[in-house]
Amino acid sequence: MTMQNTKPIAIWLLICCALVFAMVVVGGVTRLTDSGLSIVEWQPIVGTMPPITQQDWDELLEKYRATPQYQQINKGMSIEEFKSIFWWEYFHRLLGRLIGIVFFFPFVYFLVRKQIDRSLGIKLTGIFILGGLQGFMGWYMVMSGLVNDPHVSQYRLTAHLGLAFIIFAALFWVALGLLAPRKEDSQLIPDMQSLRRFSYGLTALIFIMVLSGGFVAGIRAGLTYNTFPLMNGYFIPPDLFVLEPWYRNFFDNMTTVQFDHRMIAWILAFLVPLFWYQSRKVDLPKTTRLACNLFLMMLAIQISLGIATLLHVVPIPLAASHQGGAVLLFAMSLWVSHQLR
Repeated sequence: MTMQNTKPIAIWLLICCALVFAMVVVGGVTRLTDSGLSIVEWQPIVGTMPPITQQDWDELLEKYRATPQYQQINKGMSIEEFKSIFWWEYFHRLLGRLIGIVFFFPFVYFLVRKQIDRSLGIKLTGIFILGGLQGFMGWYMVMSGLVNDPHVSQYRLTAHLGLAFIIFAALFWVALGLLAPRKEDSQLIPDMQSLRRFSYGLTALIFIMVLSGGFVAGIRAGLTYNTFPLMNGYFIPPDLFVLEPWYRNFFDNMTTVQFDHRMIAWILAFLVPLFWYQSRKVDLPKTTRLACNLFLMMLAIQISLGIATLLHVVPIPLAASHQGGAVLLFAMSLWVSHQLR
């Protein structure tokens, strides 16, 4: 395939990336507003139609009244209050369906036009399968909150979030490969090889931080220890390991979960500037240099958003921006890694 043939495919994949980015942000707001359990059925086709008549709303509210969240937390909720949480979950699901459509139909079009070779076709088919798995994972997560405990499992929430980032990474990496294919005769100088390994490690660490953020959101660990840089006067809080067995603290203890998230941020705050400094010693192409500079800048923005979110006790606009910033930081790390191939 020539560059001219692959550019429309790359643009299409980047549009899908933008939709996944929007999906992550809307999903974050859905979580923050406790809207995720407002729709108690999974109807991939019928569920696309929004409620129109008063009877539609009454039926939906009646189904919601049977859930533990309504009975234990939102008992007596009015129809207007219900609408305020319903629409966030509805648009989150609608956006998921839109991503499926925007991916599937152009995929078929490019296949029919024979613009996708075997290797690319396998990659794109794998991404499509991941998208279907993500839809199932979203419903599997919601199911965990429709039982006795009206809160979704932090494990399923984190899996859902992590899979969204994996899908984003796959889309973005394939698009970058089409826009800047690697030359077969290209060779990396040793310093550039070292930078590449460094960037791969940073990308993996950012993904781990995303997962730790999923646990922070899952057990609402951001609503405690709203001070910085210390945690209520402690660098190492005394109640890190109060749960038994000890490993439960990493997933169920609000103190430990927030502490871990902070520690990864501190490590990145040290390593990314170090990576940037090392990159200044290597003769890099202009695009690669730009990617390294934007990577450092995005880290500074993301850490600032995280601190502000914490200090202001997780207001929705800041928290949603912080979640969106995680996607952008991840994208910057992927771009840098791809440039250093």
